[in-house]
Amino acid sequence: MSDRDAQVCQCIVRQHARTFHLVSIFLPRGKRRAAFALYAFCRVADDIVDRADRARCGGLEADPEVIAALADHERKLSATLAGQPDDPVFSELHRAMSAFDVPAAVLTELLDGVAMDLKPVRYETWPELAAYCEGVAASVGEMCTWVFGVQGDAQVRAVALRYARTLGLAMQLTNILRDVGEDARRGRCYLPLHDLAAFGLSAAEILDGSLVATDPRWQRFMTQQVGRARALYEAAMPGIPLLSPDAQRCAWACAIGYSGILGAVERIGFDSLRQRARLGTSARLNVLARVWRTRPVTQLRHPHPVDAGPQLEWEPAQPVQSEELVRLA
Repeated sequence: MSDRDAQVCQCIVRQHARTFHLVSIFLPRGKRRAAFALYAFCRVADDIVDRADRARCGGLEADPEVIAALADHERKLSATLAGQPDDPVFSELHRAMSAFDVPAAVLTELLDGVAMDLKPVRYETWPELAAYCEGVAASVGEMCTWVFGVQGDAQVRAVALRYARTLGLAMQLTNILRDVGEDARRGRCYLPLHDLAAFGLSAAEILDGSLVATDPRWQRFMTQQVGRARALYEAAMPGIPLLSPDAQRCAWACAIGYSGILGAVERIGFDSLRQRARLGTSARLNVLARVWRTRPVTQLRHPHPVDAGPQLEWEPAQPVQSEELVRLA
């Protein structure tokens, strides 16, 4: 558990998640280090699966080397859970789990979700896609909540975890809508087939590159999907004030920044088929400035939230602008 191990995780975050690396300045040192360890664990698993090429992701058997590498990642997790980490990332993971009581179940949930990408990527309905997102992203929201901490007892934590998982779901759907073309070139189509069909579209049009963003069917479909993602962000936002005050700004920055990607997708005319929507440097700095001016909530109105977490409707609400998602104090 040396500084070198921490540096390995920090380098992974800096290389693959520059925005998260930036917003992590809002976290105190110990929580920042633990969050980097969790990200590195998730990122290594994701990179293993991403080695699969278009043919394997498109329905053929996964590369045995990829399967073996993921199995080795699982072995390293088992060794870590037994108190014997044998890798810099896992040494840091062990430290984070011990310091913040991160449950092993949420880590194995992440690996189970990532392993789903070794199979042909097709989801018939939104609930099926949501189940996948639960594994690969809602689990990450839960991990972070254990590190961030909450203002209250186990009952408050349980509610906060539900909100965090919803935020993870929103962020993963944002990833999917941003990366349609990139995924298609690797033989993957995460978009719900039932939803595509409702607008007269098919996965084949996306995978073979024949669909163009100006197609009215695609415009209507993406309008629906962006609305769904925004509804998820709106449902998740009330959970952030439940977090420890020293972690709220980081959570706000992640949520506002990621929800802003949806606006970027709109600004390129929904052409995520051929380009990747990004937040520019000025937009990122604007998010940081806004969040910096935010006063963390230090006293909950109710010691026990009266609701049981986000109430989700799986049909999209009317689009909500990211600026409206947060009422900065």
